[in-house]
Amino acid sequence: DIDHLNLRVQKELVEWLNWLKADIGFDGWRFDFAKGYSAGVAKIYIDRSEPSFAVAEIWTSLAYGGDGKPNLNQDQHRQELVNWVDKVGGKGPATTFDFTTKGILNVAVEGELWRLRGTDGKAPGMIGWWPAKAVTFVDNHDTGSTQHMWPFPSDRVMQGYAYILTHPGTPCIFYDHFFDWGLKEEIDRLVSVRTRHGIHSESKLQIIEADADLYLAEIDDKVIVKLGPRYDVGNLIPGGFKVATHGNDYAVW
Repeated sequence: DIDHLNLRVQKELVEWLNWLKADIGFDGWRFDFAKGYSAGVAKIYIDRSEPSFAVAEIWTSLAYGGDGKPNLNQDQHRQELVNWVDKVGGKGPATTFDFTTKGILNVAVEGELWRLRGTDGKAPGMIGWWPAKAVTFVDNHDTGSTQHMWPFPSDRVMQGYAYILTHPGTPCIFYDHFFDWGLKEEIDRLVSVRTRHGIHSESKLQIIEADADLYLAEIDDKVIVKLGPRYDVGNLIPGGFKVATHGNDYAVW
């Protein structure tokens, strides 16, 4: 175990981070198992190494109901993520992985897309509260891959990417999905829509519909995304929008 309260440990880790930055060329940090030490310690490392980007893994369990599924209200879960960023410094480069969005998406794509609209009408994950500080993902090396600890439904992975790559937050793509699953071209098309229309971490999200079989949202008045098997949604799409890409149970205009 590393004693992060030990001043010598802090000094040597800061020196190592600055070496990685200056000599090797890294410009951002990922804080693994950030629950293992205080946000105050993470703040020391960030403030003294000044990365352009930093993201923390704060993986805690969602609140579950008697049916074994996540409760609709996950405010406590996302509040923990927000609190960490607040303590490290909200004006700095610190962000957290949006595990709240990941957990809700996992279940929502299984015929419960109503979960993607929170009680306040906004996105139910951290992106609904502080999207500039939320790093969204479908799976990572812990949840998917060989560890398979909390995997996204494998036949609906592209619905997950259609969501995170059109929505606010900072989306990240899982290596396995991009290189090993044969999804590179589909993911590329979604990335190109995001880039072309300038969707960013603080883009404006308007949820048009959120039912069991349909989620429909408009982003920055430029892009519309549909998840779910419901096919006939033409009456909900404003004039002037054309399909940019589509796949199994998702489409983007």
